[in-house]
Amino acid sequence: MVTLIQLEPSSSSTRSRPQTVDDVMEVAGPRVCDDMTVEVALAVMTSARTGHLLVSDVDGLCTGLVTWDQLTAVRDSAAYTDEIRLRAVPGGRGLFTSPLTTTAEAEHAMRHRRLDVLPVIDEQGGALGVLALAR
Repeated sequence: MVTLIQLEPSSSSTRSRPQTVDDVMEVAGPRVCDDMTVEVALAVMTSARTGHLLVSDVDGLCTGLVTWDQLTAVRDSAAYTDEIRLRAVPGGRGLFTSPLTTTAEAEHAMRHRRLDVLPVIDEQGGALGVLALAR
């Protein structure tokens, strides 16, 4: 389960460097492979009591994140079949941040793109955690 955090710049008198994503990110939650079906992914979310899943390819590299809302929209669409894989879910790919990004930069990017949760990846593309904005 991801704990929501409020991203706020720390005062310069208490830190010698800007706060980074690494300082505030949550450990990565459930990870699934992009060949998983939407139905199974929804069951995993329900079981894990989370609103999102990190998605990886067959090599274990993070390819994105899917949310409950994205998956239920796909499941409830007229084009839905039980064969649809996570790799086919629109909007679930390609937005990441580095643990070295400042929290101010990450917060700005997330608000600009209207994201509540953002995967944090290492230099090789492996998932380290997630960054979540408080609402």
